Parts: sequence; C-alpha cells; structure tokens
Amino acid sequence: MQQKLLLPLLLASLAAGCATAPSPRPAKPAAPAKWSMGHSDRAAVAEARVFGGTLPLKSGEWKWNPAAPRTGAAELVVNLGRQRAWLYRGGELAAVTTVSSGKPGKDSPVGRFPILEKKRFHRSNRYSNAPMPFMQRMNPWGVALHGGEIPPYPASHGCIRLPMKFAERLYAVTAVGTPVWVED
Repeated sequence: MQQKLLLPLLLASLAAGCATAPSPRPAKPAAPAKWSMGHSDRAAVAEARVFGGTLPLKSGEWKWNPAAPRTGAAELVVNLGRQRAWLYRGGELAAVTTVSSGKPGKDSPVGRFPILEKKRFHRSNRYSNAPMPFMQRMNPWGVALHGGEIPPYPASHGCIRLPMKFAERLYAVTAVGTPVWVED
C-alpha cells in the first residue's frame, strides 16, 4: 500500500520539476569595487591647475611645486590605477610623482593609513632582505612607502615604491601619523 502512494507522489514531483523554468545561470562575478574617497580625483585637478595640465611624467619622474608651502601638515594621496602620488603641504599641492605599487596577487591595500614608523634605511623582513630606503611603514603587515625602481607598471610585493630622490624629500616632510590615502 505504501508503494502505491509513493509512486504517484514521486511521479508528480518529477513532473513538477520538469515543468518549472530552468534555474538561472549563476551571475558573473562583479568586478572588484573600486575604493575612492575622491582624493586622487581632486589631486589630479590640482595638478592640472598648479602645473598647467596633467604632467606627462615617465616612470621614475616627479615634479615639486616651487610655490608650495614649505611648512604645514603633510598628506599623501596615491592612486593605484594611475600609478601616481600627490603630496600636499599645508593643504596645497606640493608635488606629484610616479609610483610602482603591488603587482597582481600582491596588491597594495587601499584605505587611509597613518605612517606608523620611519627608518632612513630598512631591509625587508619578508623578501630576501631587500633594501627599503626611506621606509615609511603604513600598516602592521609590512606595507610601506619607500624608494626603489619604478617600472611603468605595478611591480612590488604590496609596497608603494617611489623614485629615490622623491622618497628622500618625502621622508623629510612627513612624520609618524601623517595620513596616506591609497585609492584604486
């Protein structure tokens, strides 16, 4: 008797399953969201105003604004997509530079980071004792601003590499606690 009841229920559920619409395909994963507070867009506008347009900087090049304040709080804005950074002093654009950030799989983190530590010369604890001149640590996991080679693409293990002379000048105007904004 139980088999007689079970068979019609089984057939009915199979028929109902065939009558339903096919299940939708899984959605394609969304592109990773970009993180921005708009600082790098404002910095690009300031660059055009101060330097008469967007500077055609080649990898490793930078430009200091001679009219920028020599005192005042420093703030750095980094844009990973543009591979650029802008330094502000006293609220005015002081400099613009090319950078080389983290390569795919070793992406540089985005967000607001205060400089946690500064060392004129440091060696990487993780990557073969690699030199990190004018190191300014941004987070507890070892990501830092530092001088180094600047190819025209992201090539670091997560750090933000700066042209050596720019890194030296930046080191001189920042302090522990100086904010660094890293945007996509």
